Amino acid sequence: MRRIFAAVISSFVIVSCSTTRLLESNAEHGKYIVGYLFCGDSLINGNDIEVEKLTHVIYAFANIKDGKIEQGFKNDAENFKILNQTKSRNPYLKILISVGGWTWSGGFSDMSLTDTSRAKFIKSAVSFIEENNLDGIDIDWEYPGLPGAGNAHRPEDKENFTSLLKEMRNSLDNLGVKHNKHYLLTAATGASGNYLANTEMGEDQKYLDFINLMTYDFCEPGSDSLAGHNAPLFNNPRDPNHSSCDAMVQAYVDAEVPSNKILLGVPFYGHVWQVTTSDHHGLYEPGGMPKIRMRGSYENIRLNLLNEEGFVRYWDSTSCAPYLFNGSEKIFITYDDEESLHDKCKYIGAHELKGAMFWSYSSKYYELRLLQTLYDGLKP
Repeated sequence: MRRIFAAVISSFVIVSCSTTRLLESNAEHGKYIVGYLFCGDSLINGNDIEVEKLTHVIYAFANIKDGKIEQGFKNDAENFKILNQTKSRNPYLKILISVGGWTWSGGFSDMSLTDTSRAKFIKSAVSFIEENNLDGIDIDWEYPGLPGAGNAHRPEDKENFTSLLKEMRNSLDNLGVKHNKHYLLTAATGASGNYLANTEMGEDQKYLDFINLMTYDFCEPGSDSLAGHNAPLFNNPRDPNHSSCDAMVQAYVDAEVPSNKILLGVPFYGHVWQVTTSDHHGLYEPGGMPKIRMRGSYENIRLNLLNEEGFVRYWDSTSCAPYLFNGSEKIFITYDDEESLHDKCKYIGAHELKGAMFWSYSSKYYELRLLQTLYDGLKP
């Protein structure tokens, strides 16, 4: 994932019998709600994570070192134990380890290059899953055949990514025979035509249980020249890149990825821009990094910015996306809120997607309101 926020925690909830039946239905027959949990070196409090509203927790991140999976942070092993204890409140919860991410994808190209190097990594990954009592692994290679954050990459990544997934699937199936369970293999994938051009997603999906499509960061200050939406559901005609969640879902379906394997990625954060003009309230106007540093967390947007200090909320009815604009300071903020997530839940149902994935879990009140919106919108 391209944005790292600390995972903080929320309040303990007792699961009733009716809630337990709902959890079972959602896990087995309904939509998935998958939360990436990034806590760095922090030790989590499992009683405070609302696992009752999640079907999967994907723990971010493990690294790749010397061709093998490596624990990312000092408390990871203990955090895995704590997460497993939360299954007493949601016995259908699945816990996966995510490998890579924006910062730690530098070892993928070398690791996947040969049969021998892939086998070395896969053996270490299977041991990691078994030792930590996990339910699977998420491959977050950002990105095959592309530099990402300046990573090693080569044309062969395209085929080697497929081989990695195929061989990992075989090894997880063998592990499943040993433990009499199905181990999950998922991937966090890029929302761009370049990503699809450098992968074989129609083939890759055969080995994946589901795909976490990262439909956010479409426009970022510092990388893009126009202040656009972070995660628009539909294209805005003023967007020269014609980027949106819908466009990427359709591109994946056209690449022969079944819609019921796609999870729509939603951000629990926004981007802050400094724009040069007040035209169109800053939307798709020239801009870049703000002069004054401002936090883009949803909590900060709701508590300190929305309808405060000159910020006015606007709604792009074409893109189904909110944004804030401060005309005197020429600050534009793009984010998702309850209204836009409600529309995305409707989209997930109408297009028969598997569910929603979000980056990232936080216990703060307003972020939990976003989780509640997903839960209410996707429950059977």
